[in-house]
Amino acid sequence: MRLLIHGRKGSQHLSSPDNLEGALESAPKIREPEMITRKLAAALLVATGLGWAAVPKAQAEDVTINVWTHEADEDAKVAFRELAAKNLEAAHPDVHVKITWYEKNPLLAALKTALPAGQGPDVLYVEPDWTEYVEAGYLAPLDDLIDWNNIEPWARAVWVVNGKTYGVPQEAYTNEIYYNKDLLKKLGVELPANAQFTQSQFLDLVKKAKAAGITPIAQGVGDRPFPGAYILGEALLRKLGKDDYRKLWTGSLSFEDPRVVDVFKWTKELVDAGAYPKNFMTLKLGESHYYFYTKPGALMLPMGSWYTGRAFVPEDKGGQPKDFPLGVMQYPAMDGGACNQCKTSAVGASFAINSASKHKDIAAEFINAMSTPEMGKRWIETVYLQTGIKADVKSFSGPYAAYFTELMERQKGADYFIGGPRDLTRGECKDSFAQVMNSAFPGGLLSVDQAIKMMNTACFKG
Repeated sequence: MRLLIHGRKGSQHLSSPDNLEGALESAPKIREPEMITRKLAAALLVATGLGWAAVPKAQAEDVTINVWTHEADEDAKVAFRELAAKNLEAAHPDVHVKITWYEKNPLLAALKTALPAGQGPDVLYVEPDWTEYVEAGYLAPLDDLIDWNNIEPWARAVWVVNGKTYGVPQEAYTNEIYYNKDLLKKLGVELPANAQFTQSQFLDLVKKAKAAGITPIAQGVGDRPFPGAYILGEALLRKLGKDDYRKLWTGSLSFEDPRVVDVFKWTKELVDAGAYPKNFMTLKLGESHYYFYTKPGALMLPMGSWYTGRAFVPEDKGGQPKDFPLGVMQYPAMDGGACNQCKTSAVGASFAINSASKHKDIAAEFINAMSTPEMGKRWIETVYLQTGIKADVKSFSGPYAAYFTELMERQKGADYFIGGPRDLTRGECKDSFAQVMNSAFPGGLLSVDQAIKMMNTACFKG
């Protein structure tokens, strides 16, 4: 297995120049890599001293599968995917797996160059809202390639387009509010028995935190098109209920609906009360984690339950302190809410096969190697995150067992809405979600009337 990591301070190129070298080298370099080699160590030594022309050609029966993936800064996910590669290589000695690691934006840039040219990896990291890849024909249908007996049907359904399946879900998550238990206690506030404040109690909590000099909500939209809309989006789901919430995002319910306007007005009260940090518009996703649990510290962090990927790494790599008093609360209940027990559950990290790959069968074997029940169990026990892989885990152990137990407590009685606004929207509506609900409105740049008008113009089909 060969790994290429586009990291923060540089990158080590372990790929041959015929693999879209230009696109790879143009990707931003974000992290000092750790180069791991096994089967091609000797060839790499030759390449270092004599150049690529001196590398012996692989035997005809050898096959190298190229994998491009995100989440290089999440150690547990790196270890998980490396293990799958090792397992595949052990089962097939003539197969080699080369993994190239990216941060998300460099990955998107590399794929944007490679896929239209019929190049790029055999296997690629994808997310369900990257619908343009399916529409452009860049992804191969997987219905006859993958062992779907190991995948939860609801998770597979997220990737079905016109009767064909284009992605294999690995990561599943729910939207939660993470909070600092000690800071909540310091404010003299007790979490309700059902872990859910009312909308007025939540507003009061924000005001108390602000008055005490504590940032109420650590959130930023510096490098992502969605975090700023967590509070507003989850409030709309609870207020409207699942059916009308879907109608809102698919264009058959107006943003001028009085219930929608009420939620925007409540969110504007939070914004005006100073809920978000002053650097909200520039604070990046990873930085918001550090802001929450280390410096300067905040009361709450709304986030998908993939929070663990960044938080549960060693502290010297940006993880939360071992003694951090982490808690999980529900999003607030809305007055007159149609479904205050509703909660977003979605598929995140997934894998697909390039339609231009010459080794689709072997590429599918790599994805299958990541998707066995044993690997699903390992995912839960090491990443501490839900998954779309079928896994039978009845109890939790390890240093974060208490956290995962609490997370599962927060799922009791939940009525899940599968997918989020970015999964359901297209075109102008999707862009407006990112610009208005994610950024300008929670950033205090728009009034309620302005935000409603912009969203309705972009999304409502009449």
